[in-house]
Amino acid sequence: MNAPLFLSIFIAYFLLLVGISYIVSKKSGIDAYYTGDRQSYWPLVAYGMIGAAMSGVTFVSIPGMVSNNYFYYFQFVIGNVIGYSFIVFVLIPIYYKYNLISIYTYLSTRFGFYSYKTGSLFFIISQSFGAALRLLLAVKVLDYAMFAPLGIPFPVTVIIILVLIWIYTNKSGIKTIVWTDTLQTTFLITAAVVAIFAIKNALKFSFSETVDAVTSHNYFQVFDWDLKSGNNFFKQIISGILIAIAMMGLDQNIMQKTLTCKSKGEAQKNALVFSFILAITQFLFLCLGILLYIFAERKGIYLPVNEEGVFINTDDLFPKLSLNYFGLTAAITFILGITAAAFSSVDSALTALTTSFTHDFLSMEKKSLSERKKAKNLTLLGFNLVVFAIIMAFANSTGDIITSIFKVAGYTYGPLLGLFILGIFTRLKVTDKFVPFICILSPILTYVLNEVLLKQFNFDLGFMTIFINALITTLFLVMLRFKSEASLKQS
Repeated sequence: MNAPLFLSIFIAYFLLLVGISYIVSKKSGIDAYYTGDRQSYWPLVAYGMIGAAMSGVTFVSIPGMVSNNYFYYFQFVIGNVIGYSFIVFVLIPIYYKYNLISIYTYLSTRFGFYSYKTGSLFFIISQSFGAALRLLLAVKVLDYAMFAPLGIPFPVTVIIILVLIWIYTNKSGIKTIVWTDTLQTTFLITAAVVAIFAIKNALKFSFSETVDAVTSHNYFQVFDWDLKSGNNFFKQIISGILIAIAMMGLDQNIMQKTLTCKSKGEAQKNALVFSFILAITQFLFLCLGILLYIFAERKGIYLPVNEEGVFINTDDLFPKLSLNYFGLTAAITFILGITAAAFSSVDSALTALTTSFTHDFLSMEKKSLSERKKAKNLTLLGFNLVVFAIIMAFANSTGDIITSIFKVAGYTYGPLLGLFILGIFTRLKVTDKFVPFICILSPILTYVLNEVLLKQFNFDLGFMTIFINALITTLFLVMLRFKSEASLKQS
C-alpha cells in the first residue's frame, strides 16, 4: 500500500467536490439547501441516487457477505424493485400534491400533531444510525489504507471526514448533493468493474469463463425455500418490498432528492429508473463477491473463520484484496470508490436530518432569514456530533454492516410504515395522543416475538421484522380508535 499516494488522491477528490459545490451554490437561496429549487434533471437525480443508496455498504459489505449468505440477498433486491412501484404510483403523487419539503408533514394533515412529530422522530433515529453505520464501514477502510499508516488516530479520521462533508454541503445542501452524487456513483461502479477485470486477468479467464465461474459456483444460490430460514424467498421478497417503501419512500434522505425534480412525472421517472439501475448494480457487486472468494482460494490467501467454519469479518475481503493483490490501478480506483462511498453515505443523510429537524421541530417557515440560517447551521453541527458518537460506539463491531443496518431498520421504520399505510389506504382516524406510545411499544413487542420464535421454534423472522412491526402498530392504532369510539357512545 502507498498511504501518501492514496491520501493525495483523497485530497484531490475532495477539492473536486468543493469545486462542484462552489459552482452549484452560485445564486442559490436558503431553500436550495432543502429543495434544490425544484429544478433538478431527473436522469441526473436517478443516476446520482445510486451512489447514496449503495454507499460503503454495497461497495464493501455485499461482496463479502456472499460466502455466508450466497446470492439470497438478491431475493431482497427483487422485492425492492416491486416496492418501488408503490413509491412511484402512490407516494410521489401525494408528496407533490401537498408540495412537501419534509414528507412527514403528511402525517400532520392526516392524523394530527403527535403522529407528525412521532413520524419525524423515528426517521431521525433511523437515519442517524443508518448514516453512521454506513460511514463507519467506509472510514474503517480509509483508516486502514491511508490515515492509520500516517499515524492519524481513528477518531481524528472520523472528524476529518465529517468536517470535509460539512465544507462542501453547508452552502447549498441538496442542490450540491444532486450533482456530487453523480460523481460518487461513477467512481463506485468503476471500482467494481476494474476489480472484476483485475481478477479476470489475474486468473487468466476469458469473459465467458468468468461468467461460468460465477454462475457455476456453490455461492450462486439465489432462492431459499426453507420456511424457517431468515433468507426464505417469501420473507425476503415481502421484506424487500416493505423495506424499499420504508427506507426509500418514507425516508426524507432519498425522497428529498426525488422531490427536487421539476414535476411529479419527472420524479416518477427518476424513481422507476433508479430502482432498476440499483438492482443491476447490486447484482454486479454480488458477482464480484464470488470472484473475490475464487481469487482468494486460487491464490491461497487465508480468510479468517470461526469455530463453525463460518467466515468472519467479511467486510474486510474487498479492501484487503484490492489494496494488496490487484495492482496499483485497481488500488487507486478502489480508494476513489471508497472515498466516494464515505462522502455519499452521509452527506445527503446529514442534509435530510437537518431538513427534517428544522422543519418538523423548529418551524422554519416562521423564522426570519437570519434565524433560519442559524438554526440550519446549529442543527447540522448537532447531527455531525450525533453521527460521530454512534460511529465511536460501534467502532469495534464485527460482521457485515449491511445486516445490522436492515435489522435496525426493521424496528425503527416499522411504525412509520404502519402510520403511512393506515393513512393512505383507509379513512380511519387515530387517537393522536396515543401514537407516540404505540410506536415505541410496537418495536419492543416485535423484538420479544422474534426472540421467542427463535428459541422455541428455531424460526427467524429475518428482515420480516418490519412487516410484523408495522402490523402491530396498525392493529393497536385501530383497536384504540374503536375502543375510544365505543367509550364515547356508552357515555
